[in-house]
Amino acid sequence: MSSYRAIHEQSLADPEGFWAEAARALHWERPWDRVLNFDEPPRYRWFEGGILNTCHNAVDRHVAAGRGDQVAIIHDSPVTGTTRRLTYAELQDQVACFAGVLRAQGVEKGDRVIVYMPMIPEAAIAMLACARIGAVHSVVFGGFAAKELATRIDDATPRVIVCASCGIEPGRLVPYKPLVDEALARASHRPERCIVLQRPQAEAQLDPDRDLDWADAVERAEPAPCVPVAATDPLYILYTSGTTGLPKGIVRDHGGHATALLWSMRHIYGVQPGEVFWTASDVGWVVGHSYIVYAPLLNGSTTVIYEGKPVGTPDAGAFWRVIAEHGVKVMFTAPTAFRAIRREDPDAVLMHRHDLSGLRALFLAGERCDPETLRWAEQNLGVPVIDHWWQTETGWAIAANYLGIEHLPVKPGSPTLPAPGYDVRILDETGHEVPAGQQGDICIRLPLPPACLNTLWGSEERFRQNYLSRYPGYYLTGDAGYRDEDGYLFVMGRIDDVINVAGHRLSTGQIEEVLAAHPAVAECAVVGVADRLKGELPLGLLVLKAGIDEPPAQVEQEAVDMVRREIGPVAAFKLAKVIRKLPKTRSGKILRGTIKKIADGKEWTMPPTIEDPSTLDDIRTALQELGYAQLAA
Repeated sequence: MSSYRAIHEQSLADPEGFWAEAARALHWERPWDRVLNFDEPPRYRWFEGGILNTCHNAVDRHVAAGRGDQVAIIHDSPVTGTTRRLTYAELQDQVACFAGVLRAQGVEKGDRVIVYMPMIPEAAIAMLACARIGAVHSVVFGGFAAKELATRIDDATPRVIVCASCGIEPGRLVPYKPLVDEALARASHRPERCIVLQRPQAEAQLDPDRDLDWADAVERAEPAPCVPVAATDPLYILYTSGTTGLPKGIVRDHGGHATALLWSMRHIYGVQPGEVFWTASDVGWVVGHSYIVYAPLLNGSTTVIYEGKPVGTPDAGAFWRVIAEHGVKVMFTAPTAFRAIRREDPDAVLMHRHDLSGLRALFLAGERCDPETLRWAEQNLGVPVIDHWWQTETGWAIAANYLGIEHLPVKPGSPTLPAPGYDVRILDETGHEVPAGQQGDICIRLPLPPACLNTLWGSEERFRQNYLSRYPGYYLTGDAGYRDEDGYLFVMGRIDDVINVAGHRLSTGQIEEVLAAHPAVAECAVVGVADRLKGELPLGLLVLKAGIDEPPAQVEQEAVDMVRREIGPVAAFKLAKVIRKLPKTRSGKILRGTIKKIADGKEWTMPPTIEDPSTLDDIRTALQELGYAQLAA
């Protein structure tokens, strides 16, 4: 077996040969004319001229190979007390029928479909049905508020929306249909149909002129066959926060996406066809797209769709029950989940009540994994715990450990070494590489490997400006970090103002926009401050207008409520404080970096250009009054 380093070197020296070999594991209706077109940098395209269908590769080809009776999806839902299993043959039938429903509503190749659903098999079925007929799906996380959904409706201009009547959280129901109705009222674009899956826990009222019942529509549908599409055609749009507050529609293509994800299942995660792989995330995020739905099914594995929490459904032993009951071989989740479990069950008493002998490895990603959490998981699980790093933009790991090649030595705090195809460099402000141990901007030399974004939906210029303009010839990850003398990568944090809350990227500018709309607020600033559970939390500092009689505490609570209503609970916004004046430079720039250092307890120096040094004393007082140190603990 080749070593990791030999494979990585081969991928950079001969990317066309390397990825052509990987792509042959898929079924192609027509092989590609060119593996890589990089004739006009920075534009790059993978597998030009190739024709395939992602749904066929994820579902139909396994049935054709005689594995239709194998379980494809296990839906484990502690919030409803149910477990469902779908074989590959059953999944094929349900996907084909729902693809027929979409076809009956006029959805064709290239049309967009927004999917707004909780963690249920029908979410994956809707995604695969779109892929089956060449439509472009855009999944919106069910925790987003109506305003955020409306923004995505206007940008993607979908022909159809697919939603469930409700989501289910521990102890409460979240009606989805009213949120969809409000979003449609806010949006300028008008989708033609809304297809609603009625859940028995809370059925929705349907608009007879626009809405269709999922079950009724499926019953009348003619199953649709797979439609061949170009490898370079878009498979999906997934929106991620931009620094302006406007969402960025990451576009993923068919051919490169399927190739890289299938390769990653075998070589990064070490998972074989037929084995159970569980990613404890949500289909609304890139992790759910890649490793709940597409990668496990492309690999012919069994994927777990879990509708629950790491704690509270019913306790901190929930993950261990799922692993034991369903025979999970490899698990992937966010460090946030393990921090929550460790907080509730520090001695892992609940873990040791379950037979976890079948578990081979745990992968963590979503935000930086602190060494303390990694060591706790290693000591108690007794299996490799692998921190790996990637982004919505890349769709799969930029850096990882490689269980299917060789298990490299672990360095706590590092996601290990770059994945094949990624030529990672650390650059200074002038675009020159820095020596080992010195921090700089983490960049990737172009072209990016397959499955990475090659544009933003409807905005090629914004794509180039955001990612390719700062360092010509390189993709800017937006993260800062360094490499050690062994080449191990250490990712230290964002270089822009996008914060990472429990693996969910949120724009501070977006939150500031909501806060600034409060009638009592004159100006505000939001920074991400360290939190041991969620990685980061947004801290909102508010300066009130003169003559406001409303008590500061009331404004603070109203500000929290506004963010929850306009952006959603996903923002985890609870730190709001009215202060006298924002710390600024003499030129008017808010000293966000200094505020963050104070909040995080890091060393800082008085900025020489500060306008009023006493404002930093106000920040310290505000943090003490918020009890932030106790929240972080």
